[in-house]
Amino acid sequence: MKVLAENLLRHEVLIFIGAFIALGTLIKILGDYDFSLDWFWFLTGLGLFIEGWIALRKQSRFDQKYKIVKRK
Repeated sequence: MKVLAENLLRHEVLIFIGAFIALGTLIKILGDYDFSLDWFWFLTGLGLFIEGWIALRKQSRFDQKYKIVKRK
């Protein structure tokens, strides 16, 4: 149950970052507010970092649970 809560929390962060990027881009397209694209790329990089970290942890847990034996 703890693992499920941790994964859900991490995925909520990704959803929030994605929604924030989409909303910010829409506001910029509509011309209501003009902001630096550096913020867009910062949030994109942060989202990709979190997504990669989640994938790496899940793969690590999978590898520990199911020991993969390679044949020579």
